[in-house]
Amino acid sequence: MHTTFTIETRGPGLYEFTREVEHWVDRGRIDEAGLTLFVRHTSASLVIQENADPDVCTDLEAYFTRLVPPASDPSMRYLRHTLEGPDDMPAHIKAALLPVSLAIPVIDGRMVLGTWQGIYLFEHRTRPHRRTVAALLR
Repeated sequence: MHTTFTIETRGPGLYEFTREVEHWVDRGRIDEAGLTLFVRHTSASLVIQENADPDVCTDLEAYFTRLVPPASDPSMRYLRHTLEGPDDMPAHIKAALLPVSLAIPVIDGRMVLGTWQGIYLFEHRTRPHRRTVAALLR
């Protein structure tokens, strides 16, 4: 069973889509399976992160912005790929550092996530984007 999730982003940050995935898994009526999620873009990532305190997502975004600043930052002057804007190459670097796919077990028809875990698309570009995540349940 497979589907695609579309996540509309408004710029950098983490966008939770756990509930959409849960609803799809519930409709599949599969007792035991492996769920694979894959983001189909080279400037965004997928992460499982805490979904209880929004400060976690804010702090993660701030950390990765400090770790990999925009190409316009003097510390990034060595970058050559700048044609698509100062956020593009840093977005590729972040996507290379973070996962672009996730594997989640499904047992008794439910995803086996921890109490405070949620599934997020991590947008690395500054403009809004429409991101797609492919999902396979088998």
